[in-house]
Amino acid sequence: MAQTSIRRRLVATIVIAQVLLVVGLVDVAVFVTRARLRDAFDVALHGRAMSIAALVRYSETTPGELVFERELAPPPMSSEVPDLYQVFVNDHRLLANSANWPEKHGVLPPRGDRWIATYVVNGIPYRALRLEHIPVLDREGGGGAATDFLTVTYAAPVEPVFRALSDVLLYIVVGSVVLLGVTSGFSIWALGRSLRPLSELAEGAAAVSPANWNLNPPAEATETMELEPLTHAMTSMLAGLRQAFTQQREFLANAAHELKTPVAILKSTLQSLAQRPRSSDEYRKGLDEALDDLARLEKLLHSMLRLARAEQWASGSLRRDLHPVDIGITCQMALERVQAVAQQRGVGLDFTASEAIELPADPDDLELVWSNLLENAIRFSPEGETVRMTIHRNNGNGVVEVADKGPGIPVAEMPHIFNRFYRADSSRSRNSGGYGLGLAISKALIEAYGGTIQPFNNPGGGTRMVVSVPVYSTTGKRILS
Repeated sequence: MAQTSIRRRLVATIVIAQVLLVVGLVDVAVFVTRARLRDAFDVALHGRAMSIAALVRYSETTPGELVFERELAPPPMSSEVPDLYQVFVNDHRLLANSANWPEKHGVLPPRGDRWIATYVVNGIPYRALRLEHIPVLDREGGGGAATDFLTVTYAAPVEPVFRALSDVLLYIVVGSVVLLGVTSGFSIWALGRSLRPLSELAEGAAAVSPANWNLNPPAEATETMELEPLTHAMTSMLAGLRQAFTQQREFLANAAHELKTPVAILKSTLQSLAQRPRSSDEYRKGLDEALDDLARLEKLLHSMLRLARAEQWASGSLRRDLHPVDIGITCQMALERVQAVAQQRGVGLDFTASEAIELPADPDDLELVWSNLLENAIRFSPEGETVRMTIHRNNGNGVVEVADKGPGIPVAEMPHIFNRFYRADSSRSRNSGGYGLGLAISKALIEAYGGTIQPFNNPGGGTRMVVSVPVYSTTGKRILS
């Protein structure tokens, strides 16, 4: 697939926009200029028509007779083509016209008080003006009827207007092309400068590696409104990737460490049995110890596999067909599972369910979560205390709480209790404290069901683990908060 360039697209967009702008400006400028030149030409026509009317006067020798002083006619507007004019008295008697007045009728404006039109006379475009009901301006010759009036038609070639319009158009086009080149060059330069922080951001991202997780975005990228969200998203993504990479590396190191101990003990036991001949009782005792170590190793591997599957499911890479399960029943199964441990430690168990709440889940998953939470609560509860487990509904979610009367969780350790292989009390042995995977598995499973699990320290002492998951009502319909 051919690659595309945002830079080339933006440059093409800017150039096209500039060209359209120039074309629009040229069109507007030509339209306005032509209108102004035409108006000025019409004003000049009117002035010349009035000048022709001023050349009509009454004769000094013949009373009441009008004469036209042709020799005083104004020069033509164009030195190359003569002007045309015609004078009528009282709208019916021709008094004078220009020497080159066309003999063809109907080539000049129709009758009216003031009419302007453009005609072609002898192949030359003319613009003509007709003025009617003009009184005789010069009455010094004496006599004449006061009701005498003139009709003056004046026409001049429009070639000077076309020439002036062409000159203006040439200047506008040349100026627009120059302006287009300058603005396009500046826009391309400004675009390159504006995209520079993006290039620097890409260079910084390319430098990220497992040995260097720092993005180090340029100052311009963080100060640019459009790039700030991208920079923040990339920084957050790298922080998440770094955390995941670190967790995976720590997981491998911790898993190797945890696996090393039972394997070393098992190896030592077998080596001890193989050093010399032993009695059947010694062999049986050694084999029992080896089986115990293998059982712990099997439990660790099972927990690690369960955690990996839960995290795969939570990330959406593992699909499962689930059916609604009564949370209360899974809690009762977990209580029966830890009953022996609670009796051994002298800790009581109390269970309260306000109503039947269903969740689309695997019952084994839920039972494992509740068992992990109950085992932790029992482990930290003093003898004679009671671990309380309750179920209720809150804003469309099913809430399961497990509370104990233990010493609570130190504030500094609260963010780490769900980390894999983390033990809040480092002095506990593996026999008493497990592998530190129980809460990690519980958190991964609950998040896979779209829920949350949070620890709280009770004001009166002890810890309360609160699990909240989206649930179904007793009618089987999904409850939305």
